[in-house]
Amino acid sequence: MNEPRLPLGIKLLAAFFAIGSAFCLLTVAMLLFPGGALESLWRLNPDAHDAFQKLGKLSILLMLIVGAACASAAIGLARRARWGIPLAVAILIVNLVGDSLNAFLRHDLRTLIGLPIGGAMIAYLLIARRCR
Repeated sequence: MNEPRLPLGIKLLAAFFAIGSAFCLLTVAMLLFPGGALESLWRLNPDAHDAFQKLGKLSILLMLIVGAACASAAIGLARRARWGIPLAVAILIVNLVGDSLNAFLRHDLRTLIGLPIGGAMIAYLLIARRCR
């Protein structure tokens, strides 16, 4: 008995979460080895570097947790696990809350671009969940 193919949208979201996990791993490496070969990458987001510096070693733990969550969501979506879509939706909701807080508390309106994108991803996942 053949299982139906994974929809393209789910494949893309699984890839999105896998890439997010890879970026978390890269960030952990940059935090563990300051001044190393990857140091110049902080120029892409100096605000993040400053924020991670303020958190100290806790930032490494935070990025490991986020990376593990993203990797789990990628695996859950790719394997059609029952928990894959709820985990992905939960991660996206946390991200939307974070974007909203950054916009209003830090007055960083650039983060608002994530709201419609994250909202669209959540809507797609909820529709995909019902169509199973």
